[in-house]
Amino acid sequence: MRFRVKDRLPTPEEALPGRDAPAFPVPDRHTVLGNPLLPPYPEGLETADFALGCFWGAERRFWQTPGVWTTLAGYQGGHTPNPTYEEVCSGLTGHTETVRVVFDPSRVSYERLLQVFWEAHDPTQGFRQGNDVGTQYRSAVFTHSPAQQEQASFSRTAYQQALTAAGHGVITTEILPADGRPFYPAEDYHQQYLDKNPAGYCGIGGTGVKLSDPIDGASCPTGILPADG
Repeated sequence: MRFRVKDRLPTPEEALPGRDAPAFPVPDRHTVLGNPLLPPYPEGLETADFALGCFWGAERRFWQTPGVWTTLAGYQGGHTPNPTYEEVCSGLTGHTETVRVVFDPSRVSYERLLQVFWEAHDPTQGFRQGNDVGTQYRSAVFTHSPAQQEQASFSRTAYQQALTAAGHGVITTEILPADGRPFYPAEDYHQQYLDKNPAGYCGIGGTGVKLSDPIDGASCPTGILPADG
């Protein structure tokens, strides 16, 4: 590895070249949910992509959410095709550590997944999350439809109001279309890491500020709940 970049994103010219095909296989099934990790998925399911720091703890937050059909850890939002974990950690790919969430919208709404996302991390920290420092730990939402883009943007505004009221800073979360930003699954040992290693490291921790559940008939969260305790 030539050098490591933790405080800025690489330009396309600086980014590692990657490769035309994945450097490793991906497991067939989710170790907790039992469903396939890779498409094709059953008709009627939808996809959401969230980056909120180290994907080990982030993935667990989503697989524990009722209505989620499968999850997988991966890399997204950068320049390098089919990266490896070492390459992503160098800061020379531009990717985030991302969790892909495949969900049944008849059982869990995208708005509810956004609530899990915002509350599970501190979205004001830029190129870090807690003790994890680097561009791969930045906060991001990669949307799969105009509706997702609108809902994510609305929820960011609502959560910013709540954070400001609680004395926190400005949200740095990117909200970008997934189109043109491919998701590359991570290595086998990263998939469902905290199921395989229950006492393993989890760097995920929220601010304690809560975003309320959507009210009936609303397309997005419309109110804020105070933190418990």
